[in-house]
Amino acid sequence: MQSRFIQWSRTFAKWLAVLVVLAGAVYWLRFRPVPVQTVPVRSGPIVSEIIGTGTLEARVSTTISPKISGRITVVSADQGDTVAEGDLLVELDAAELQQQVEIAEANVAASQAAIVRLRADKERATVVLDQTQRTSRRLESLLERSATSQEEFERATEAMSVAVADVARAEAAITEGQKVLLAAEKTLQYHQARLRDTRILAPFGGLITARHRESGDVVVPGSGMLTLISTDVLWISAWVDETEMSRVAEGQPARIVFRSQPEQSYPGTVVRLANESDRETREFVVDVQANALPDQWAVGQRAEVYLETGRKPDAIQIDAASLVRTKNGHAVFVNDSGVARLRPVTLGLRGRDRVEVILGLSATDQVVMPRHGSASLVDGSHVSVDES
Repeated sequence: MQSRFIQWSRTFAKWLAVLVVLAGAVYWLRFRPVPVQTVPVRSGPIVSEIIGTGTLEARVSTTISPKISGRITVVSADQGDTVAEGDLLVELDAAELQQQVEIAEANVAASQAAIVRLRADKERATVVLDQTQRTSRRLESLLERSATSQEEFERATEAMSVAVADVARAEAAITEGQKVLLAAEKTLQYHQARLRDTRILAPFGGLITARHRESGDVVVPGSGMLTLISTDVLWISAWVDETEMSRVAEGQPARIVFRSQPEQSYPGTVVRLANESDRETREFVVDVQANALPDQWAVGQRAEVYLETGRKPDAIQIDAASLVRTKNGHAVFVNDSGVARLRPVTLGLRGRDRVEVILGLSATDQVVMPRHGSASLVDGSHVSVDES
């Protein structure tokens, strides 16, 4: 009997020890201080920004292509060259077109000479007509005095009619010759224009960003030879979430951060807003003109734009990472003598990493958040502040 009591006592002691250990562990896990780090509550200027991602583009860009078919003889511009309006970019083989211009010039000269001859014929016909008219009038006067015969008068009248017809024919020939001359001149202008088209000039000043053809290549109308952009206006065509549309307007200041220089930002200005949103991504395009660029840049390179939607010179603010979302809005944890207290806050402007607190905090409050890897905080948790 005594041995059974001793055995039972030992078993009870073991289970009691296990329960004590478990109770201690639960107590420790529930009430042990949670390691936290403090979040500075600062007072100072804050800027509210909207972020968008896009690429650097030129507002004016064109592909240089020929109007006529031909073989390239000279490419005068290369990628990276700066050109002025009217500079020669490409020349095509012009030998055949030069011959066509010379033939057209000869046709114009022949038409002009023909008109000179036709006008001389008209002058001769006019002289003959004048002569026959005087003869007809003289014979008519003599016929009235019976000083000539009716037959002779009729011959004079017939000669005058023939002279009138000759003048009309000469005038018609001149009109026809003028039409032939006009056609020859138009043909000459056409061939001269085609000859001029063998010299492709820069339509505006800018930068050559790509060269697609070389000397000896045969090109046809519309085939790209060079890509030319105007450097007067370069902008970031950025995609911005459509929920921010009401906060964006032309003229807003912005800053541009290129991925090649993430530590540096460049000033920009919103100059154009798209009136259509992408139906899949639910974003719309905002064009932000770059008021300054890095020394090395390339059309098409990626960049982030930060559109300024508000600014305050002095505001109480905290890191956005310390915010806790609740069913009633936002809140933060405040250290109250070693105990974390959840305090609702009213937010204002939102910056890139910081947010303005309008109500709920003062500069003397100590906001805390769990250290990375620590247990999550709840209202009433004991906390251990890491002062390092």
